[in-house]
Amino acid sequence: MAFARAIVATYRGHHMAPEGALKQAQITPAQLLEPEARMTARQMELLSAAAMQELDDEGLGAFGRKLPWGSYGMLARASLGAPDLGVALKRWCRHHGLLTDDVALAVTVAGPTAVVSVQERRPLAPQQRELGLAFLLRNVHGLACWYVDSRIPLQGASFPLPAPPHAQAYGYMFPGPLQFDARQAEIRFDARYLKLPLRRDEKALAQMLQRALAITVLQYRRDRLLVPQVRQALAAHPESSHSAEALARLLNVSARTLHRQLGEEGASLQALKDEVRLERAKGLLLRTAKPVKQVAAAVGFRHEKSFSRAFRLWAGVSPSQFRKADG
Repeated sequence: MAFARAIVATYRGHHMAPEGALKQAQITPAQLLEPEARMTARQMELLSAAAMQELDDEGLGAFGRKLPWGSYGMLARASLGAPDLGVALKRWCRHHGLLTDDVALAVTVAGPTAVVSVQERRPLAPQQRELGLAFLLRNVHGLACWYVDSRIPLQGASFPLPAPPHAQAYGYMFPGPLQFDARQAEIRFDARYLKLPLRRDEKALAQMLQRALAITVLQYRRDRLLVPQVRQALAAHPESSHSAEALARLLNVSARTLHRQLGEEGASLQALKDEVRLERAKGLLLRTAKPVKQVAAAVGFRHEKSFSRAFRLWAGVSPSQFRKADG
């Protein structure tokens, strides 16, 4: 409910009455005053949408100038023609700077991790700063998920403010490791999502914009990034995933879809099989005293020589050398 109180503060700052918006969201004055009170995702969506339209400000008072109603829809439309998510997010962040220069958004990649960060160039409105930063990152994350029609799990989220009394609520908005008192606001996720093609068109955008706040408030459930799912299936069911057809059945997709989607993510089934077999072989070599021949058989090789040759290509040393080096 702290976010509802921040929205009400914006109304008060503009000498406007928030009662209509609160009524639409079915939030009573008594609930608003309760320190431990909560609201549902649907209530947050209704309250935010009503406030943004009545105040004509999609920034909800956080920035030095209003972001007129429809601003974020315009940003979404401007990025819709991008070839992949990475380009779309970079365009979105760059275009956001046309709306306000109080903050600068950026998309960077550090190794396997993609980072969307918010740099505060000017002090944001104190009462709306927390809501503004949280809403901005949820907007980016929700839109990214919508663009590729996929849940994008967060590896972490950081905020440049002390942990608030309602810090637990952040776990619902930003599932994953949380850090407060950070240098800047940012979210982090697997960089491979940046390579996914956009799966939306103008018709889908028009439909989404009718309830645009839903993608900001609610978490996406479906994950289209197939590589982690394939790795997990190969590791958990080595005996049932020897062929593309068998693996596809485990994942409830066709073999053709399996190969096509892995290709879109820059991976191949054989490379993933090799990677999983290598990790399993490393574990057996380090944790057991099994002869190399038995390790080879356990990870799916018929002959010790072919296993040793493949292992050397993967790890740079022979299985025996790998085991000795650890010992």
